[in-house]
Amino acid sequence: MAYDDASMRRQDADVTDPMGARFGGDTGFRDEPDFRTTAAYQPGFGAADNQAAVSPAVLDDVFDDPADGTPGRDRLGVHWVWELMLLLGVVSLVALVWQADSGMLRGDNLSQLLITASALGLLGMAAGLSLRAAAPNLAVGPVAAAAGVYLAQQGAEGVAGVAITALLAAGALGLALAILVVGLHVPGWAASLAAAAGVVVWLQQQPGVVPLAGEYDPTGQAAFLFMFVLALAVLGGLLGTVKPLRRALGRFRPVADPASRRGALAAVLTAGAIVLSMCFAVVGGVLLAAGEGEPVAGSGGLRWMELTVIAMAVALVGGTSAFGRRGGVFGTMLAVLALVLFDTYQQLQGWAIAPLATAAVVLAGGLVITRLVEWLGRPRSAADDDDWGATAEPATSTRATDAWGAGADSWTSALPAQPARDHPNPWDDRWGR
Repeated sequence: MAYDDASMRRQDADVTDPMGARFGGDTGFRDEPDFRTTAAYQPGFGAADNQAAVSPAVLDDVFDDPADGTPGRDRLGVHWVWELMLLLGVVSLVALVWQADSGMLRGDNLSQLLITASALGLLGMAAGLSLRAAAPNLAVGPVAAAAGVYLAQQGAEGVAGVAITALLAAGALGLALAILVVGLHVPGWAASLAAAAGVVVWLQQQPGVVPLAGEYDPTGQAAFLFMFVLALAVLGGLLGTVKPLRRALGRFRPVADPASRRGALAAVLTAGAIVLSMCFAVVGGVLLAAGEGEPVAGSGGLRWMELTVIAMAVALVGGTSAFGRRGGVFGTMLAVLALVLFDTYQQLQGWAIAPLATAAVVLAGGLVITRLVEWLGRPRSAADDDDWGATAEPATSTRATDAWGAGADSWTSALPAQPARDHPNPWDDRWGR
């Protein structure tokens, strides 16, 4: 049985049919582009269709990754302003020390200050490098203390052999720590705390105080060593301002789910930063022990904790973010100079402030600096909204809007204006009586 009734047939395109005109004359519904006027729309309602994405035009300005990064480059102005304030603080402390005792800035006393600043600068670089890689290394203090003890024990054999042996041991420890951090993708501070505990166990097995063996005295090369450390720190800071390097080194910084892996490049660079921070800590510990020229604390005291807090404090006060990636150029060395000069000045004044107490206060201040760096150093596109309240999505974002939610599209827009009727409405007559 066949139906040949004209009323059952498909109508031609010239027949007036509002639905047919809407959908091109075909029966059924089709996905038409005029339903969505924004370029962000794609058919489908899955979660993958609504994730944030960065357009290729701004991909070079994304520091985190294409999926979760914020378009725009980090604003370095906050670092320059803060480093200028640190420089003014250093100049003020120099004036105070000179006024209290000008001899502290001359001759052997000045050489001693420069060696101390060089050693603490290396520790600050070790902490700052691991912080920039978003894998804070809390083992830098114990490693530096252990290197000083080892120099005191084996210094008679020559500082070069002692330093090489200590560097190899610290490199192996750093490699094991890096494998743990990047292999399991766990926080660096937690994994390095286990490494620090292992080094502290070794320190506790040593005598309370270890006499310094050997005749190595770095104060004769104090100016050269300080300039070398300063140049190394500034070079690292300048490289950190280069957009691709800054982005690559900070890729381990979590931007979405902290458990999501950040890729092979992030793993390699983070591992390298951890190993290099261990090496910096070794050289800093050797310089500090040799420069002081006094018996080195072994199992006695909390020298390892003091060095850890100092390293993290100067890195944070220098402008390095505790969350990774962000940092300045001269900040770490300026913070080191300010700390060394303040300690000298307080000793001249007879205040007898413990170095650990000073470092603790500086560390607390460094956390405030981190907040300012994160708040004022964000890309401009992300900083347009109020950071303390709910943030609205930038107008340039390519995030797709859910078809069933609020959004500036045709699904929720106002209906078009209706044309004026030019014929009477019978219902008006009926209800108007």
